[in-house]
Amino acid sequence: MKLIHIIPLLSLATAVYAAPQTFDFKDPKGVNNAIFKLDAPLESINGSANGISGTVSFDPENPGATTGKIVVTTASLTVPNPMQNTHMQSDKWLDAAKYPEITFEAKSLASVKTDGNVTTADATGTFTLHGVSKEITVPVKLTYLKDKLSARVPNLNGDLLVIRANFLINREDFDINKGQYEDKVSPTIDLSLAIAGACAK
Repeated sequence: MKLIHIIPLLSLATAVYAAPQTFDFKDPKGVNNAIFKLDAPLESINGSANGISGTVSFDPENPGATTGKIVVTTASLTVPNPMQNTHMQSDKWLDAAKYPEITFEAKSLASVKTDGNVTTADATGTFTLHGVSKEITVPVKLTYLKDKLSARVPNLNGDLLVIRANFLINREDFDINKGQYEDKVSPTIDLSLAIAGACAK
């Protein structure tokens, strides 16, 4: 076979093997976090969680094919008031002992728009909380940072994938005290996710 015929085949092989990258969201710095807010008539509750892990498959050449699963450890959810924190983790509310994880498994992206290294889309997947799974669609922003891992974690080379998302859920959809305590604990929960995943090289 002549060299002129081999070169296109090599290019094709390179394209075929340019597989999506896997990004690990278990952050060694402990910076990744989720914020939750409940604004009821009598009380406003604000808290956070940093027990975040999971993996996301992302192809810089095809961001619309992104899939993955993000996991939040239920016990890592905290609020400033110690008594409220104890109640939240108890079997009367989140039951962290029985349901140790809150997860979102993204299965498909729609309305994908990419500008440079930033992609916005609507991610549809399965959200699981308190042992109940629901299909939801949430807006996401994906920022691909090539060769920036060392800027976040010294002595590690690789890429970063930053995910930002903000969406609402209703606790009653997940069998958490439906129709109860609404004057102090809002049925609507405002969730914000700010996380970065690493693909070491």
